[in-house]
Amino acid sequence: MTEEAEYDAVFQALAHESRRRMLDIVKQNPGIGVGALAGSFDVSRIAVMKHLAVLEEAGLLISEKDGRTRRLYFNAAPICMIYDRWTDDLSRHFAGEILKIKARAERRSKTKKDDDA
Repeated sequence: MTEEAEYDAVFQALAHESRRRMLDIVKQNPGIGVGALAGSFDVSRIAVMKHLAVLEEAGLLISEKDGRTRRLYFNAAPICMIYDRWTDDLSRHFAGEILKIKARAERRSKTKKDDDA
């Protein structure tokens, strides 16, 4: 698979809300079984398996067999590759600073709303 095709696969995988939610659940619960993950969704197990196949093809999930259970693990490497492609050290620094300012402003806004209530 070419580098461009790898990027396309990641963006395609992340484009669906259910797949993003699956990644969130797997990230918070490393080694979760497919059955347990499927129980978090109101779709068939087959639909969940199709979503998992897309995530695995993009390299965002790693699975391993543990007896009859298939355990799932989040793999951040493809997202890091995309991040590295479009950022450099300087832009990373400023992006981090902007996020800190945003978080500070949101905390102040929440505090002000709480004080006004």
